[in-house]
This record gives sequence, C-alpha cells and structure tokens, in this order.
Amino acid sequence: MALNDGKISKQDSDALAEALLGLETIEEVKAFLDDLCTPSELRAFAERFKVARLLDAGDLSYREISERTGASTTTVTRVARFLREMPHQGYRRVLDKLKTK
Repeated sequence: MALNDGKISKQDSDALAEALLGLETIEEVKAFLDDLCTPSELRAFAERFKVARLLDAGDLSYREISERTGASTTTVTRVARFLREMPHQGYRRVLDKLKTK
C-alpha cells in the first residue's frame, strides 16, 4: 500500500475494505487475516476487540478489564475513548450489529 506521511491512501484503504466486504464466511476472513497480519498483530486486534466487548458490557472497571485481557490500562482507555467519543464509531457499529444477531 502506498504510504503518505505514515497514512495509507484512500484508494488503498478502500481496496482493503472492499476485500473484507467480499469475504463471506468466518473461515475466509480468518484465512485472509492469517495471510495479511502477523500473529502479534492478530493478537492485538483480538485483544482490543475483547476490551471493546467488555467495556460495552459495562460490568468491569478499566483495571479489571486490563487484568482479564492482558491489555494495558492505556489500551483499555484508548479503546474506551474510541468506543464513546470518536466520530468513526467502528467499534459501536460492530458491537451493535453483533447484538442483533
């Protein structure tokens, strides 16, 4: 992907999003992610998503979430900020979609 000041181009970002949208099964997504990401990147993604799910449930403190997931409290705080404040609302959209299934 073309990098511009540390950012990927819109065209490359859109191409990746289109590739993800084209996948139809969990197995296809997992295979693509296994090829695309390193094991540590996948662990980081999974960790942040688990943090988001636990934050959304609202039952645990940041420290408890950190202890349960192994994520730093900095990561928990960052995910919480994205979950509640950031304009993208990616976590929120996914969590809400999962609740309707």
